[in-house]
Amino acid sequence: MNNPVSLRRCSFFLCMTFLITFGNLVHAGEVITVLGTGINGYSGDNGPAVKAKCGGPFGVVLGPDDALYVCEISSHVIRRVDLQTGIATTVAGCGKKGYAGDGADAKAAKLNEPYEVRFTKNGDMYFVEMVNNIVRKVDHQTGIISTVAGTGEKGYSGDNGPATKATFNRPHSIAFDAEENLYICDIGNHRVRVVNAKTGIVSTFAGTGKKGPNPGSARLPEIALSGPRALDFDGKYLWLALREGNAVYKIDLQRQKLFHIAGVGGKAGYEGDNALAKKAKLAGPKGISLDKQGNIFLADTESHTIRKIDARTGIITTLVGNGKKGDGPDGDPASCKLNRPHGVYVAPDGRVFIGDSSNHRVRCWTP
Repeated sequence: MNNPVSLRRCSFFLCMTFLITFGNLVHAGEVITVLGTGINGYSGDNGPAVKAKCGGPFGVVLGPDDALYVCEISSHVIRRVDLQTGIATTVAGCGKKGYAGDGADAKAAKLNEPYEVRFTKNGDMYFVEMVNNIVRKVDHQTGIISTVAGTGEKGYSGDNGPATKATFNRPHSIAFDAEENLYICDIGNHRVRVVNAKTGIVSTFAGTGKKGPNPGSARLPEIALSGPRALDFDGKYLWLALREGNAVYKIDLQRQKLFHIAGVGGKAGYEGDNALAKKAKLAGPKGISLDKQGNIFLADTESHTIRKIDARTGIITTLVGNGKKGDGPDGDPASCKLNRPHGVYVAPDGRVFIGDSSNHRVRCWTP
């Protein structure tokens, strides 16, 4: 007679083998479009978001009102999608490229390629403008826009002084820590810089300004960062994706140490699924987001995929896409092709929003 305990053990190990071997199958779910028609443009405000044209969606995030906020680099605006009604509106930018409008209504301001958007605890909206080399803020009560970091000029200067008098070089990503200090991926300078929430003083947090490999762990700030592109904060650790380094690192803010999580030797590629992320090849990751369980989601831009790193096992799998450039179709995640996705955001309920940039759509993976 079969032993029930042995049978249970056998079933458990068979299940684990299946999950590791066919990890990407457990991500089944469904992909839908929530913004955009697939045509580059700027139209459709106050109507259904799926019928609105959007231009190059990059950063995506849920705001404190549970609406979706999207950076459009071709339209030079920040859009809001009410996920209850499906209606799209503009919350910053007039649709014209430039750098103007501080001190007035954000919807009348000129922006220049907003890349990523984040919110403070009180509801203020911050976003980075890559071409203007600045970070701006929209006050949640007044709707007034202002510049909080950068002068508009490209460069590397101003450390240990007011962030508004400092220069940056193509900043891409921003994140807040628990004290709401503002971290900025200063990608052209190969550094991560930080603006103190209380004083407004900027300093270099990590990076020497030179490209180069990193060891498995290293102390800040004297480390080489090859194109620091994307940031997220999970409440304890800061997570960093390197575009040119094709790697992911975890940063312990208390110990001021950096730990290698994913990517192998800086080499670009789309390899390594269903194995340890440290041994996988990444392809220019440009977006990163963590869920409540600590799982890491990457917009692996040049492989046209969204990939997931399991927090418990360190195993990497593909969530959406198959490595080939295309536009959908919506539905099966493995069959839904993407085109250079830059933005990824995991909602508290597990939905994953995707800035499918060159398809001019925002998509959503629902578990």
